[in-house]
Amino acid sequence: MNHEAKMFGREQRLEYTGEDTPRRSRRWIWIALAAVVIAGAIAYFLMGGSNAETEKGAAKGGPTVSQIPTVTVSAPGRQTVQTIITGTGSLAARREMPVGVAGEGGMVTRVLVEPGSWVGAGQVLATVDRSVQAQTAQSLAASVRVAQADARLAQANLDRAQRLVANGFVSKADIDRLTAARDQASARVRVAQAQLAETSARNQRLDIRAPAAGLVLTRGVEPGQIVSSGSGVLFRLAQGGQMELRAQLAESDLQRLSVGVPAEVTPTGSTKTFTGEVWQVSPIIDPQNRQGIARIALKYDPALRPGGFASARIVAGASTSVILPQSAVQSDNAGNFVYTLNAKNEAVRTAVTTGEVSETGVAITSGLSGTERVVMTAGAFLNPGQKVIPNLQKLK
Repeated sequence: MNHEAKMFGREQRLEYTGEDTPRRSRRWIWIALAAVVIAGAIAYFLMGGSNAETEKGAAKGGPTVSQIPTVTVSAPGRQTVQTIITGTGSLAARREMPVGVAGEGGMVTRVLVEPGSWVGAGQVLATVDRSVQAQTAQSLAASVRVAQADARLAQANLDRAQRLVANGFVSKADIDRLTAARDQASARVRVAQAQLAETSARNQRLDIRAPAAGLVLTRGVEPGQIVSSGSGVLFRLAQGGQMELRAQLAESDLQRLSVGVPAEVTPTGSTKTFTGEVWQVSPIIDPQNRQGIARIALKYDPALRPGGFASARIVAGASTSVILPQSAVQSDNAGNFVYTLNAKNEAVRTAVTTGEVSETGVAITSGLSGTERVVMTAGAFLNPGQKVIPNLQKLK
């Protein structure tokens, strides 16, 4: 190694010949070999325990831990399940009242209500011109007064004659004649009064009135229109404002319904649900579509518009049974079954009878008591007697 240097402000230069490089390379090689030895020792100790368990399981002739599947199991218990029947239909007034002309008719002078108005029993919906009928009524009222005057005169003549009978100035025949005259006058009064009452009743029928309290649904008349008994329906009313859904249901569903069961109705295009109950089940079935009508009574609400479309959920009944998810129920040529676990955590094939399928799951009508540990998933990959590792979960 040569050294050249300049001291005290002079240049200093050192030259190295590279004799240290092999020593550094040998040191890194030894470090790498030591790391490999340490990693091998760690792997040996980690593998030692599992190999011992594997050899122990193999010596007993059973499956190893890594070969036993883990499955999700649950004790389902028993739940109360409602039998739900769904259907669709049209909204309508429960009792619709068509209103027309009851009297002679004439020209409509005023219309007093609009669709959506609430009216009372006997309330006037529209008036009809009665100028001619009013004159007739006045004439008959005058006739009543004339007849009443004649009756009073006849009664007075009879009274005077009866006072003179005792003195012999009036004969018995005169008394009979005057009595008859009095009776005829009284009868003419009653006839005139009956004619006046008839005319008054006819005049009252000129007004178009509500037969009962309710909600006006439609109006088909305007002022100035000439109406008569042949004019048809002028107003339509919903008695008491009560509505209903006429749900179309299959014949088999109608057999399970009874009057009074609750129902929920949702009009098309609305998220609001209305509660009601079935008040009538159709006694006949349409031979064309094999359907019948269940009429669901509803309270009035502006969202319930007659003629609209709606769907219904009817609670036809309830039962207590085991409910399982569809993934737990298997099926083959022998029928429906599930896998349960015995005390040794071995899969046991259990035949079951299924009921209704709903959003909550499949109802098991027989085969399970609800206390068994039922395999919820992976049942399709098990065999009877196969040992499993249970992962117990609670059903929601």
